[in-house]
Amino acid sequence: MPDTQYKGLKAQVLENDFLRLTFLPDYACKLASLVSKKTGREFLFQSSKETLEIPPYGAPFSAYDSSGFDEVFPSIDACPYPDGPWKNLPVPDHGEVWAMQWSAAFGPDGKSVKSVVRSERFPYVLSRTVTLKNNEILFEYEAENTADEPFKFIWTPHCLLTCSPATRLLIPGNLTEVMTVEHSTRRLGPWGTRHNYPMTVDVTGLPFDLAATEPVTAQNCEKFYFTSPNTAGWCGVEHTDTGEQLIYEYPADKVPYLGVWKTQGGYRGDYNIALEPCTGVYDDLYVADKIRRAAVIPPHAKYTWTLKMTVR
Repeated sequence: MPDTQYKGLKAQVLENDFLRLTFLPDYACKLASLVSKKTGREFLFQSSKETLEIPPYGAPFSAYDSSGFDEVFPSIDACPYPDGPWKNLPVPDHGEVWAMQWSAAFGPDGKSVKSVVRSERFPYVLSRTVTLKNNEILFEYEAENTADEPFKFIWTPHCLLTCSPATRLLIPGNLTEVMTVEHSTRRLGPWGTRHNYPMTVDVTGLPFDLAATEPVTAQNCEKFYFTSPNTAGWCGVEHTDTGEQLIYEYPADKVPYLGVWKTQGGYRGDYNIALEPCTGVYDDLYVADKIRRAAVIPPHAKYTWTLKMTVR
């Protein structure tokens, strides 16, 4: 496929009659844009920046453009690796791979791309194959442990979505409680505070709908995790003004936890939300290991999982 340009960087496009996906091969093969060709909706948050800068290894995530879909692995927060031969080695902010060089091979049919990254600090090779079919995008992941010791990790798709006050979360009905992990929230209280979902009361006693999206003028940020595993293996968002939906499906045994991030003007003035199915909680690999909620790859073994996005 011929190269194109996206905000000053080389880009490659996968598209069919339903969707157009734009990837940045030199920027960790990041998915920068996801557009419905039926309605013209851009599903991924776009910043106002006209050009993007490729981050160096270990860069603080907040110092760079956070639009689109970045892969987060092997931790979300910066932390020391918990144990083994790599004990106390630093894991960078939002993990390593979002700011590393991936190799990328785009299929000649314009419908698939396989990308691979190898860590120089930790013993893993992470690969991702993306296939576009009709209104579905299938992400197939494989994390290989190349060491003689178990390797622990958290993975999540840091996929920032466009939103408005008409945007609502779609969550399986068995998930009825959340725990806040965002210190800057104005409404949910300190880290560890639990709330009923979807309806709760905020710190002032006012009713608060956690499935709803506040306007950007709220100047609020929220990050919460559901306190029970998401055994249904799906989640999504709906734009109620148009009826458009984006649905995620994934294996509940491999990706058992679900977090939600909302920045409603409270972080850099950005306005977006993110569904974050993840292999461990709560953002910090060191903490996840201590409470036995990190994914583990046995020595010289592989951990595989999928994520399917469907635009309806």
